[in-house]
Amino acid sequence: MATIDANLTGAEGPQSALERKYIEEYLQSQGASLKDLGDLPEEEQQHLMREASKYASLKLAEVESRAKFREDIHAPS
Repeated sequence: MATIDANLTGAEGPQSALERKYIEEYLQSQGASLKDLGDLPEEEQQHLMREASKYASLKLAEVESRAKFREDIHAPS
């Protein structure tokens, strides 16, 4: 059975902690966690991580859009 390294949830960068939070949030909503992922069959691990990555990407895009919108509102004309 393959194991998932909890540190392989994305590249290190300014948003990596937030990305990890969203991945953990998604996994928790599915009754799993990064810690327990290694106990699941490999196919299920891959499926959950693929879906968690999609979820995290969408949430990060939402945060970025809100920040841009807020910046546009407050920018001098």
